[in-house]
Amino acid sequence: MDRQDVTGIVLAGGRGSRMGGADKGLQNFNGVPLALHTLLRLQPQVGEAMVNANRNLGAYESFGVPVWPDALPGYAGPLAGFLTGLEHCETPWLATVPCDTPMFPTDFVQRLVQAAVTQDAEIAMASAPEEDGQLRTQPVFCLLRRELLESLVNFTHGGGRKIDAWTAQHRMAIVPFDREGDDRRAFFNANTLAELRQLEQR
Repeated sequence: MDRQDVTGIVLAGGRGSRMGGADKGLQNFNGVPLALHTLLRLQPQVGEAMVNANRNLGAYESFGVPVWPDALPGYAGPLAGFLTGLEHCETPWLATVPCDTPMFPTDFVQRLVQAAVTQDAEIAMASAPEEDGQLRTQPVFCLLRRELLESLVNFTHGGGRKIDAWTAQHRMAIVPFDREGDDRRAFFNANTLAELRQLEQR
């Protein structure tokens, strides 16, 4: 599979409640808005890219890619971003990344694609070591077949909001990012401004 077969979406549609309601994607990270830093890291890995945001749309549009609000009302969480991405995706696959994990691997999409093809999966999901060294899935770091749109529409319109509950319904490949040389903190996310400053200092 070629990277042109994959569209990437940066998920920046949250409330930012743990940042005091600030728009997390527009917070400064090494002199650049956090979501833009994430987008620039994602773009070389995919054919097309877009952003999912629910406020300050003009600021996100200045990044130079399409910006789409949630298809569901009321800040419905990451699955709303997945749904928005699948609705606007014109390639066979959609890769999802959150805006608050700016150091995710530069071979993230490549490795998920490889696993999805090898295992004939409909979804590939990253897993990575946590602080305790245990591997845990990273549900917002996914590769999704575009054909899953109908399934996700039905799940979310039925009130479903949990990523794991939906992905469990489909053939899934779990992709560990714990090889020698992998950054053990690549999937560390910044929920607060203090955590964002910690990331900057790395």
